[in-house]
Amino acid sequence: MKALFQLLVLLGTLLIVTSCGSNDKRAELDKLKKQRHEIDAQIKALEAELSITKDSVGKIVSVQVSEIKETPFNHYLEVQGTVDGEDNIGISAQMPGVITSINVKEADRVSKGQVLAQIENNALKQQYESARTQLEFATNIYNKQKSLWDQQIGSEIQYLTAKNNKETAEKGVASLAEQLEMSRIKSPINGTVEELNLKIGQLASPGMPAVRVVNFSNVKIVADIAEGYASNVKPGAEVIVMIPDLNKEIKAKVDFTSKYINPVNRTFSTEIRLKPGQIEYRANMVARVSILDYSNQKALTVPLAVVRETTEGQYLFIAEQSNDRWIAKRNPIKVGQTYNGIAEVIEGLKPGDKVIISGFNNLVDGQILNII
Repeated sequence: MKALFQLLVLLGTLLIVTSCGSNDKRAELDKLKKQRHEIDAQIKALEAELSITKDSVGKIVSVQVSEIKETPFNHYLEVQGTVDGEDNIGISAQMPGVITSINVKEADRVSKGQVLAQIENNALKQQYESARTQLEFATNIYNKQKSLWDQQIGSEIQYLTAKNNKETAEKGVASLAEQLEMSRIKSPINGTVEELNLKIGQLASPGMPAVRVVNFSNVKIVADIAEGYASNVKPGAEVIVMIPDLNKEIKAKVDFTSKYINPVNRTFSTEIRLKPGQIEYRANMVARVSILDYSNQKALTVPLAVVRETTEGQYLFIAEQSNDRWIAKRNPIKVGQTYNGIAEVIEGLKPGDKVIISGFNNLVDGQILNII
């Protein structure tokens, strides 16, 4: 009985071992089949690629080339600006009051100190005349007291009182004269009246724009530039100003760059002064401003359209001579600045290289070329 039990245990163990071995082999077989399918797919893809490349290389493609030479390359920062006068001043009343007269109209030329409008000042005039009368009286008293004092007649206190009264009256007259001047709206510069925001009978208030006078003998372009270009744009930089309304292009230089960054739009102000001439500028005309912010006099440049990009980087095709024929070569490059459809190549090219500029689409490395 015991021998029979041992025999049954041995048979069970053999069955388990056989079953485990069978499962391992099946798993290994499935793994190999999967690998075979993957390898077959890779083989087909490579065969197809080799077939395409072989067919492409065998074709002769007509192309145009450009020989690389050192040439000047300039990059311009383009922003929008506005035309303004060197002196463009909004004038407001210095005291509140009703406008009683207006002495100019828009487009009138005015000179510095000219009265543009008058604020009602009758009460001030009466006070001024009264103060002058008091000053005359105080002056007469002072002169008499001084004459007596010089003769050592009378007391010192009488002389000093007369002197004080005279000086107080002089200050009162000067103060009222100043107030009378403040009742006149005057031009602080020579120029032309561009805006007139006044009417007779209207109440003028300090701080409210009343008259705008512009002097266009000196003209400037004002532009706001993003703070990221603060290190590129400096006084003296060359500028090309285009005024579309006048169809005029003017060469100038940056005269001023602000040290203040506007916290609202993160820009800084730039001014370009224009020389006076026969051009009739108008305030707030739109100007396209191109500021030279980079220049390389010995740059290697190519048309931007010939540059290709992949995940591995940038490249273009150049033509190389192999034995007695020309072939295409895929040439890795690195592009620096670009402007107006031109790219500056800072790595990967040298003078004398022949860059393919036409017919480069669908080219493959090693393709035979016919250079036109």
